[in-house]
Amino acid sequence: MSKVNILWVDDEIEMLRPHIIFLSEKGYDVDTVNNGTDALEMIAENDYDLIFLDENMPGLTGIEVLGEIKKIKPLLPVIMITKSEEESIMEEAIGSNIADYLIKPVNPNQILLAIKKNIDSRKIISEKSTISYQQEFRAIGVELMGNLDHREWIDIYKKLVTWELRLEKSMDSGVLEILQMQKEEANNLFSQYVERNYIDWIGGNADDKPVQSHVAVRDMVLPKVNKTTPVFLFVIDNFRFDQWKAVYPVLSEFFRLDSEELYYSILPTTTQYARNAFFAGMVPSMIARRYPQYWVDEDEEGTKNQFEKELFGEQIKRFGLDIKFSYNKILSFNAGKKLQDNMHSLMHNDLNIIVYNFVDMLSHARTEMEVIRELASDDKAYRSLTLSWFMNSPLLEMMKYVAAKGAKMIITTDHGSIRVKKPVKVLGDRNTNTNLRYKFGRSLDYKAKDVFAVRNPEDIFLPRPNVSTSYIFCREADYFVYPNNYNYYASFYKDTFQHGGISMEEMLIPLVTLSPK
Repeated sequence: MSKVNILWVDDEIEMLRPHIIFLSEKGYDVDTVNNGTDALEMIAENDYDLIFLDENMPGLTGIEVLGEIKKIKPLLPVIMITKSEEESIMEEAIGSNIADYLIKPVNPNQILLAIKKNIDSRKIISEKSTISYQQEFRAIGVELMGNLDHREWIDIYKKLVTWELRLEKSMDSGVLEILQMQKEEANNLFSQYVERNYIDWIGGNADDKPVQSHVAVRDMVLPKVNKTTPVFLFVIDNFRFDQWKAVYPVLSEFFRLDSEELYYSILPTTTQYARNAFFAGMVPSMIARRYPQYWVDEDEEGTKNQFEKELFGEQIKRFGLDIKFSYNKILSFNAGKKLQDNMHSLMHNDLNIIVYNFVDMLSHARTEMEVIRELASDDKAYRSLTLSWFMNSPLLEMMKYVAAKGAKMIITTDHGSIRVKKPVKVLGDRNTNTNLRYKFGRSLDYKAKDVFAVRNPEDIFLPRPNVSTSYIFCREADYFVYPNNYNYYASFYKDTFQHGGISMEEMLIPLVTLSPK
């Protein structure tokens, strides 16, 4: 490990010489200055890992120096050392984002603990996480070799996401590569598991089947709705479990987590099929047959999800429920701001549904726009971009309003997405759909080993526009590319986030319930 560089700023620095020697013996490089002006010059010219800063100095005070440091290097940790425990001084220092503070006279162990806490802790935590995952790696590997059921697959996915979030802070890139290999192995086995069981699940022939899109409202949402407390259901399109875990720390300031569940999206894992099924409480072929006025086929013009409110109304009517509900779909920042300003008008409803499309737009923009491709270059960056958007969005302000009013909140989605890696060749006619993770059509040409093929759409309750229509789905991180100009499109779409096929990221859907603090 490279040495930690520390700057100690104190007008009585000579009296602290024993502490400086102590730190040097512990392997730290320590520069010293006795005034704020020289300190700022040193900080501008050198890379320091930590600053010890005396609060009470002649000339520039410690608080004044702290303010200037934060302008120059806002992320540089500063530990304030003070003789005074006066509340106003400490409040000002803490408000200026000090990393820690010590009260004079300080002793060597206090100093060492402060360094460990603010610098070495990152290395210690990284090493501990690496060792812990190495032990867990073997345990997860053993689990993957077993005959897992749908609940155990959810547990595996939760574990892998938890480790991914812990290890992304690690300084050991090798362990992250091992985790990615284990995720790929898990996705391979998960795809095989889904293929073996999906027809029985959706056909109702399995004795033990997961909650899927078309029964999620019935089984997971409606039981939480009552006449005493308004419930806000936020459906964030294309919102993966790891993205939920990234934004939860922001929400934890305002909400308690009541439950964190996952359900299984139906195939195709796209908005047209999965979200329509969610709101209708029906599989797609049944929607098309029972409510043809609310179903738009893929080859028809128009938005494929323009009747979600009507479908939801029909669902609760079938259950004989007296629920007063509202429905709003947010497709732009301005629409979000407008609804944010009118949240008060929703408080008299039993259930308020708010569909938010940002993450889906981000996924598509990441494919089409070079700047977004660079900002969301991998899963970690994709999560980070989602978090940055969320913290500055009308959506967060709406959720804070829900907490302030004492209402309950449910957050879910319709499907996730996966960063695709491996191109798979497919040939279709001009009427074949454009999605990269699934295809349907009359004349599909492909290698059977590369896809999950369903020749009879009725087997998985999908519409059949033509008597010879069949569906094929990508597994794991594959994506479909036509033979024409193959190399260009294979390169263009590689490492983009896509959905429609079979993977844990696309199919295992978060549904979390929160109560205000």
